[in-house]
Amino acid sequence: MELFDFGIPALDKALNLTATVLLLLALGMLLIRVILRLCDRAFDRSARLAPFRTYLRSTLRAVLYILLALAVLGSIGVEITSFVALLSVAGLAVSLSLQNTLSNVAGGVMLLISKPFTVGDYVSCDGIEGAVRAVDLAYTTFTTVDNKEIFVPNSQIVTAKIVNYNALGRRRVDLIYTASYDAPTETVRTAILEAVAAFPQVTDEPAPTVVLSEYGASSISYLVRLWVSAADYWTVYYGMNEKVRETFATHGVEMTYDHLNVHMIKD
Repeated sequence: MELFDFGIPALDKALNLTATVLLLLALGMLLIRVILRLCDRAFDRSARLAPFRTYLRSTLRAVLYILLALAVLGSIGVEITSFVALLSVAGLAVSLSLQNTLSNVAGGVMLLISKPFTVGDYVSCDGIEGAVRAVDLAYTTFTTVDNKEIFVPNSQIVTAKIVNYNALGRRRVDLIYTASYDAPTETVRTAILEAVAAFPQVTDEPAPTVVLSEYGASSISYLVRLWVSAADYWTVYYGMNEKVRETFATHGVEMTYDHLNVHMIKD
């Protein structure tokens, strides 16, 4: 369809070509704006993709403008096959040079989709243990209990075993205490339960458990199992170790250690 016809072929062709390019640019930019708005709405509805919003939106915008440029060049008669081939080669070169980075980005997307942990969870992963501070596009940041900040590539995390200590809300505290053979079992159990009662963080259901677990060479071992919220785990763990020492002393229970008795027999 010819928009201009002044009877001058060269002028008519130039004006029609210009009008076609401007119309295509206007429609293309309008379409790009609509697509980006729809993309923004999708990001607003998905909290998982929020950390990647800037990166994904920028990438999508660049791809759309490249496609628009190719469409405009094709409309004015430019052979775009060579441009497509050049872009393909350039894309391959960039992907090879950024292979590790792209695998980290893919790992970050997988972490947001599968969501094995969230910010604030205490996790163990690939020999690293700490609280998750941030999940970014390429790296996940952990803060250890001794206040070290560790940046781990996302590609390393998605292929490793992940232990999330906060996901289920509660954790079981397993403790083992040793007592002398001379101490009655019920006395030891009473002393341990007295220590447990000092910690309101311990849940009543499941109830605390104290069982005789092993007869050692110089002592008897007692296994203690307590259920607490994930946030109270270390408070109860270390607090129990201190409190049991006090209650054992109160009930006269000897907290033994490995030793060897030597009896000298006179001939």
